[in-house]
Amino acid sequence: MAKKLYVGSLSYDTTEEGLKEAFSQAGTVESAAVISDRMSGRSKGFGFVEMSTEEEAQKAIEMFNGQELDGRKIVVNEARPMEERPKRNFERRGRDFGGGSRRSNW
Repeated sequence: MAKKLYVGSLSYDTTEEGLKEAFSQAGTVESAAVISDRMSGRSKGFGFVEMSTEEEAQKAIEMFNGQELDGRKIVVNEARPMEERPKRNFERRGRDFGGGSRRSNW
């Protein structure tokens, strides 16, 4: 069964292909993803690698956690499920930010 790893402190220059290539030294990489900002498209400095087995995932953690990749010491550990975040409320003092006058009542 595939095991997902979190990879943090990535260089902004690290690509998905580079991540996959590096982690393939520890075994079969099912997938590699570098998370990027929706607006700018720039890397957020972290990503995920999915190794094909638990043993290969453990080997990857041992090989790469605290090691340098593209000039940065990276953090590698088992990925945890994403936590539920509260919905964001864009209202302020009962008024929304859509339309209306430019004059502020705040």
